[in-house]
Amino acid sequence: MPIAPEHLALIYTGPFDAYLYGRNSRDPKKKGRSVGDQLTEGRTLCDENGWPIKREFTDVGRSASRYAKRDREQFEEMIEGIETGDCRILVAWEASRYYRDLEVYIRLRNVCMANGVLLCYNGTVYDLSKRADRKATAQDALQAEDEADGIRDRNLRTVRLNAKAGAPHGRLLWGYARRYDTDTGDLIEQYEHPKRGPIVRNVFKRVAAGESSYAILMWLRSEGDRLPGKRWEYHNVQSMVRNIGYKGRRTHQGKDAGKATWPPIVDEELFDAVQQIVSAPERRTNDTTEVAHLLTGIARCGECDEYPPPPLKYLNNRQIISYQCDEAYDVVMAMTKLDAYVEEAVIEFLESKAALAAFTSNDDQKRASAARARLQQLQGQLDEGRALAGKLGPTGVPLLSVASLASLETSLMPQIEQAKADSERLNVPPVLRGLVGRPDVDARWQQMSVAQRRTVLRAVVNIRLMKARVSGVRKIEPGRVKLTFYGEPGFVSDWRRVPAVQPQQDAPGPQE
Repeated sequence: MPIAPEHLALIYTGPFDAYLYGRNSRDPKKKGRSVGDQLTEGRTLCDENGWPIKREFTDVGRSASRYAKRDREQFEEMIEGIETGDCRILVAWEASRYYRDLEVYIRLRNVCMANGVLLCYNGTVYDLSKRADRKATAQDALQAEDEADGIRDRNLRTVRLNAKAGAPHGRLLWGYARRYDTDTGDLIEQYEHPKRGPIVRNVFKRVAAGESSYAILMWLRSEGDRLPGKRWEYHNVQSMVRNIGYKGRRTHQGKDAGKATWPPIVDEELFDAVQQIVSAPERRTNDTTEVAHLLTGIARCGECDEYPPPPLKYLNNRQIISYQCDEAYDVVMAMTKLDAYVEEAVIEFLESKAALAAFTSNDDQKRASAARARLQQLQGQLDEGRALAGKLGPTGVPLLSVASLASLETSLMPQIEQAKADSERLNVPPVLRGLVGRPDVDARWQQMSVAQRRTVLRAVVNIRLMKARVSGVRKIEPGRVKLTFYGEPGFVSDWRRVPAVQPQQDAPGPQE
């Protein structure tokens, strides 16, 4: 039978070299017994009964249930020490400190039995070589496991309710701060951090302005570390500009769960414009370095039969820097010559009335505006439905049943996704808004980075390079470079969406 610690020396022969073990899970509200408190009680118990303490083991912020995501390193070290015969008794505050999983209990029980080690918790000593003690500790282990299951069920229920209510949960999103009740530890609000929030907003504005990930990363590092001792990395920037939390939306299980209770740092129009930019595959390929060449991957071969035509790549031929077809190598032109020709033509187009008409009165823009309005209305309906489902009427019945909410989500989600796709596909890159129709485009162009200029080029022009009439021609002859501008017949806004097979044809547009 279990015995009191003060009677241990009357029944068993010492010495009783002790191991102390303390553990807690994450406890942000400080409602549980801290590891320090657990060890203090253990030391007092050992001192009162003359048990020498050989070692102390602590696992802070570690779960002992089967749902644990991280190993308990100190617990494993303790097991190894027991197997070497280094101790005679284990001391912990309660059974749940050792285990909240029956399999772990059985493992500890077996290793203690094999090495003659006693188990002590709740001020009681157990000899696991005895049937009654094994039964008593097994019942405690079963209760500890059941408590873990109950805690998990309550946590999952809280997460679901928080998601429906749009309340914050989990790790704090960089750029925000939280305020807690000093007495209960309950969260009061999540709000924009006065220093970090503007940095987040600036990141989105820089992406929308066409800056490369490299340039943004260098700027962030110049502003200081992301966290003390942790500098900004590419993945920090990439995850930031894709996180819908910054436009005031709540996620649950990786999906948009509705409007959040915290204020947005970035307005929805800017956020959606940035998503269109960062989702482009050409941007993802240039995340690690600043873009060096203006037309690589943008200008395309005009001679190959493939559709879409292969892009031009960088070529260093005996110190002559050129662009060349990436597939058949059948067209080539000096980089400085082609860059200058295209830049001059694009600046002239952007200053023209044709560009102003194409970008301000085009039917695509009207459809994009309508898609954004439709998206806002649909999202508002869904948010309203989710809010009603989380509220109870006078009789205690939800204002909107779970079945009705599920039916509403099934109906609205496809429409929301379609409206979002239409809005993003038709949206004009924000970097163009300060250029189209202005008389000072040339001066503004000179102030832009290569990455920003490439963003503009993708949005306004298709570039096709043809073969020279004869070998050795140095000037750009009529028809050598074919440019098709936005709004003209044959302009392709996204080469990824063109049909797999197309007839080879010359695109109309300025040629010299």
